Amino acid sequence: MSRDHVQSAERAAPGAVTPDRARPGTRSASGSAETPFLELLARGAPAEAYEQPVLLARAEGTADERVTALEQAKLLALRVRSELEGRRRREAELSALFETAHDLAGLRDLDAVLQAIVQRARSLLGTDVAYLSLNDPVRGDTYMRVTEGSVAARFQQLRLGMGEGLGGLVAQTARPYVTDDYFRDDRFRHTHTIDTGVRDEGLVAILGVPLMLGHHVIGVLFAADRRARVFEREQIALLGSFAALAAAAIDTANLLAETRSALADLERANEIIQDRSGAIERASDVHDRLAELVLRGGGVHDVAAAVSQVLDGTVEFTEAAAAPAQALESSRAEGHAVRHRDDWVAAVTAGDELLGALVLRGHPGLDPVDQRTLERAAMVTSLLLLARRSAAEAEQRVRGELLDDLLDARDRDPRLLHERAARLHADLDATHVVLAARLEGGTADADQEADARRRLWAAASHLAATRQGLAAARDGGTVLLLPLAPGDTATDLARRTARHLGTAVHEPVTVGASAPVGRLTARPDTVAAAYAEARRCLDALRRLGRCGDGAAAEDLGFLGLLLAGERDIAGFVDRTIGQVVAYDERRGTELVRTLDAYFASGMSPARTKDDLHVHVNTVAQRLERVGRLLGEDWQSPARALEIQLALRLHRLSARTPPSAPR
Repeated sequence: MSRDHVQSAERAAPGAVTPDRARPGTRSASGSAETPFLELLARGAPAEAYEQPVLLARAEGTADERVTALEQAKLLALRVRSELEGRRRREAELSALFETAHDLAGLRDLDAVLQAIVQRARSLLGTDVAYLSLNDPVRGDTYMRVTEGSVAARFQQLRLGMGEGLGGLVAQTARPYVTDDYFRDDRFRHTHTIDTGVRDEGLVAILGVPLMLGHHVIGVLFAADRRARVFEREQIALLGSFAALAAAAIDTANLLAETRSALADLERANEIIQDRSGAIERASDVHDRLAELVLRGGGVHDVAAAVSQVLDGTVEFTEAAAAPAQALESSRAEGHAVRHRDDWVAAVTAGDELLGALVLRGHPGLDPVDQRTLERAAMVTSLLLLARRSAAEAEQRVRGELLDDLLDARDRDPRLLHERAARLHADLDATHVVLAARLEGGTADADQEADARRRLWAAASHLAATRQGLAAARDGGTVLLLPLAPGDTATDLARRTARHLGTAVHEPVTVGASAPVGRLTARPDTVAAAYAEARRCLDALRRLGRCGDGAAAEDLGFLGLLLAGERDIAGFVDRTIGQVVAYDERRGTELVRTLDAYFASGMSPARTKDDLHVHVNTVAQRLERVGRLLGEDWQSPARALEIQLALRLHRLSARTPPSAPR
């Protein structure tokens, strides 16, 4: 080799030692052959630069001993350089692994950690592409999870069947596999889908290492080049380390996901426990409230109000007829509250008898414990209804026994009678009316008729209890003793009672009333006589065809006069012609005498004027005045008969002859 050629090589080689600095045959400041190579090591020169000192020494004709020493120093320097590069590479690898481990320790986002692993693997191995696939146990295949350096969309979206491609071989054997030329390697099964994706990406050399969790392969980490390449043992080991970290990251993420899921389950369980605890507390609260209501004699509406507060809704007690029929029957059959649209219905029963229902309004979502609370409230309601019924029946019997004693005059000690009445909130010194009531809807069935009579007695007893009166079953009907309010009449009371009882039993009820009586214990037969008068009035109403109506003797005109136990002649006269008598007394007229003459002459005005010796126009004017006082129907046969009887009784009671004509 010529000197010019050597000098040209020195200029061409980067980092070459110049002749002045390392001239053959001379000694450097250190005086050894290793000096130029130490300088090259210090500068980090490329491997080809280490040939320059040897070439230059040979070109200058340096002694063979010197050239041999330079050769030995070169080899030693190259070995040192290789060792340094290996250390630097391992330092970089360890640093990358440490950073990855640090990322894993602070795992927040699994995708970010996996992306960092793939990026660092690609950078350290110096490959064109790196990617990671994971197995999908649900679909039974594997899919691309992370890619770095990929440019083909089809490759990035690959889903591979188990056992297909190089990744399938890695998954089957749980060992790393490498290929210098993918398309010429027949160790694994090629498929059209995989080959098309690899071809689109332009990959040639591929290295794959398994991601292991215990003894199970969960995926594969790949590094690939678009040219033929031989992957070294250290690179395979490095990629395996990254795969181990990736598997650890996935395992950690799964554990975190399971932990979060477990925590969420615990939170839900805690919420359920708290909710159940609240429901149990509410149930305990309603139990205490219901117990208190029962002890202090509360009613069904008090129960509904208490349950409404506990269940935070509106609870109502309804009669069986007003509740949803299907839901009510289901609740009755099952013994539980049932849902009806947005409401809940709990049947209130006593044995086979349906008493009503508790209805929770607008509360479709009901906790089982709250449902049980509603059912318990329905049970308490049935107990209260039965207790109230028993108390009412007992009170009815007591009221009936007292009225029986008044009617039969068995216990005539006024003091005892008053004490018994006071316990029933009845005042025997007040003015009362005795009413006889009877059903008109007769039936051939004896059981049905007996049931109807019981219903009539129950309705009458309830009415008597609410009006501070008495009631008893007697003579195939019911007798009531009711106080007469100020301004009220026996007729009004009889009519109201007939309407009330008829509505309660859904059948016509006829009611006859006595005249008002007071001081019921003054005479032994006071109540019995009034009851006899009420029965006569009842019989008269039925014979007159006024079934289902109510009336007193005073409403039946002269018939009532005949029926009355004590003949109230003055009252009959006053009710019939009292206004005419009063008019005569105020004005000094003779309307009463004119009426007498009018009826005596056969209701002929012409004959009347002859009897009275007045002009016929005078008779007409007087009769017109009578019509205005007594009503337009005063000349009807029934009214005319009553007016004539009243005129006759008026004359008899006056005991004075008619006055002279005016």
